[in-house]
Order: sequence, then C-alpha cells, then structure tokens
Amino acid sequence: MIAVVDYGMGNLGNVCRAIKHCGKSVKICTTPKELKRAKKIILPGVGAFPDAVKELKRKKLWDTIIDEVSKRKPLMGVCLGYQLLFTSSDEGGKKIPGLNLVKGHVRRFSTAKAKQKKVKIPHMGWNELRIKKGSKILKGIKNKSFFYFVHSYYPKDVNQKDILGVTDYCEPVVAAIERDNIIGFQFHPEKSQDAGLRILKNFLSN
Repeated sequence: MIAVVDYGMGNLGNVCRAIKHCGKSVKICTTPKELKRAKKIILPGVGAFPDAVKELKRKKLWDTIIDEVSKRKPLMGVCLGYQLLFTSSDEGGKKIPGLNLVKGHVRRFSTAKAKQKKVKIPHMGWNELRIKKGSKILKGIKNKSFFYFVHSYYPKDVNQKDILGVTDYCEPVVAAIERDNIIGFQFHPEKSQDAGLRILKNFLSN
C-alpha cells in the first residue's frame, strides 16, 4: 500500500489518481498507525510551510515520518512536501525547522531578481528539468523534459551530492533531490503528464 499523507494541506485527489493510473493501490493516511503499515510514503502539499509543520505535529505525523525514513522506508516529497524535507525555511518571516532529512534552507524568490528577469512570483507553469546525475527515479526521463511548477519558495545550500536536477527561474533552482531512500521534487509529477507519470512509476516500482 502506498500512503499519501493527509495533513489538510492541498488537494490529494490528483496524486491518488496518478498512483492508481500507475496500477498501484493507494490510501490517504491521517494517522501514525497508517503510515507505519505503508510500503512507501508520499508527502504532498500546497500552502504555507509554518502551517504544514503545525498540522503534521498536531496529528503526530511529524516524528512518525522521521522514524519510518530511518527504517529505510521510501519517502517522496512533492512541492510543499518537498520543502518540508529540508533543514529549515524562512517562510512566515522567521527560520522554522523542517524535517531535516536533507540539508538545505528554503527561501523565497528574490523580488528584485524577478523584476530584473521580468518573471512573476510565484513561479507557475512548465519548465525544463536539467538533469545533474543519473538515478533510477529518472529512468526514461530525457534531459530538459518539462514539468509543472507552482511555488514561491525553493531550497538553497543543498549538498551537491543530493541534487538530481535543476530548473531556471530568476536563478538556478534545485528542483529534484535524492538522498538514500528520500526523493523530492519541487514540481508536481502528478500534473506533469507522461514525464511525471514515468517518475511516479519509477518510484512505485523500485
């Protein structure tokens, strides 16, 4: 069973439909007990980092996610769920600790750089993924394939060994990471058509 973590942040329907399309059973999970039973975990999310931390802790899912990852259970973070994997975030005006499963700090796009590059914040739409290193999770994905993004924050100071791919928006953005059994994407695989479905299939089959 694939667990999709429900902590009240975002519509989970698209993620679940994409997993079912890949031929796997999926369960929206709201309790630690359910996560412990799962074979793999997907942490999605849309919204604010501070609210996500608060809700995951309130539902006692925060420590469970950390514990299950320490047992080598595969975890995929998507969008806000991706940002939560990192050490901390500036969202909300102060430094807020993340799950700290991957080293890095999440910060907002620079308004000045966005004006200079004549782009808008949030970053919304299709962008190329420049692959930095090979991985089973990217099997069948061509370099500079397009994926769908919606975000105003992104991780900085990420260990180069953990970076799978980057995109460009104001500046290079770490858009895909992998560290042991942890995988994360700033873009939405479930909204990224064939390339996104291929990534999900790779994750579900590994």
